[in-house]
Amino acid sequence: MTSLSELPIRDDLRGKTPYGAPQASVRYQLNVNENTHPVPEDVARHVVESVARAVLGVNRYPDREFTELREHLAAYLGHGIAPEQIWAANGSNEVLQHVLQAFGGPGRTLLGFPPTYSMHTIIASGTGTQWVAGERDADFELSPETAARQVAELQPDVVFLCAPNNPTGTPLGVDVVQAVYDAAPGIVLVDEAYAEFMPKDQPSALSLLPGRERLLVSRTMSKAFAFAGARVGYLAADPAVIDALRLVRLPYHLSALTQAAAVAALEHAPTMLAMVDDIAAQRDRLVAALPELGYRPYPSSANFVFFGDVDDPNATFEALFARDILIRDVGIPNTLRVTAGTAQETDYFLEQLAALGAGGAHGAADGAGDGASVGSQA
Repeated sequence: MTSLSELPIRDDLRGKTPYGAPQASVRYQLNVNENTHPVPEDVARHVVESVARAVLGVNRYPDREFTELREHLAAYLGHGIAPEQIWAANGSNEVLQHVLQAFGGPGRTLLGFPPTYSMHTIIASGTGTQWVAGERDADFELSPETAARQVAELQPDVVFLCAPNNPTGTPLGVDVVQAVYDAAPGIVLVDEAYAEFMPKDQPSALSLLPGRERLLVSRTMSKAFAFAGARVGYLAADPAVIDALRLVRLPYHLSALTQAAAVAALEHAPTMLAMVDDIAAQRDRLVAALPELGYRPYPSSANFVFFGDVDDPNATFEALFARDILIRDVGIPNTLRVTAGTAQETDYFLEQLAALGAGGAHGAADGAGDGASVGSQA
């Protein structure tokens, strides 16, 4: 059997590793920011019925322009957004890939501000786009001045902003987006994967779209809609941007079954979003409880909490894993990240973290079942 290093892959891909958050069969999976609440039964039934109807026509290619889905997404987003301003694909990662295929590529640069969503660099690599790492202010904040100064100096072809940021949960104001857009010569994309969890009075970058033809705002149905397994992401932008994305998408890239499922879920948007407040409450509960256990939580506008003052992140990760909890070590020293889930999940996580003592575990996991371990970093 040959090895990857022996294959004639592109030189710029040599030595790289694929994205891969740990996967393990544990009771409390709080590591990849999924919505841990199940889809309500009446919504699930409607989705199944819609997909069943779509199956009757799968001998034909799907609607290449996913017309009905675009109409529903535009109505859901509001802000005066029209269907011709909507693009959708198999998860927001594919949406971002389309953006870099159209506006990035060899000889072009993408500026991001790490620590940020790890797939941004991976998608850049896959499309031959040069990733340029910008700098943040203290405590992972990003001010308009800091961001705009770097954009003006570096003149990147594309800028990616995360609002709120992943993995830190840091809010990002529209004033930052405005400053970056004014300084940027090219595309500015705001990744709002967790937008539904932001405070109600915090405006979305969607409000900035009118008159800004180089601004793109991406969203996903994976988080607030509990639709991670369906793989539906989308963005809103000027119609000319949508035309550019058509140039790089594969024909009929969004299946009829995916379109049917997403439309059905969007028809129940109020029901699906009812769980958002519950999740935000658990997030806030984690933020309030972690200091009492000796940890420092960072402000979060997402469905997860990033926390510091962890003496040994890997040992704490493994100790929690041994207790049937999977969280995330994102590779930032003395920190971990946990998804906000149900009240029961929060109860158990806090109980087990408290049992480890202040600072977490200081050695190997205790009682890790059969001794199996999962890698803690992605």
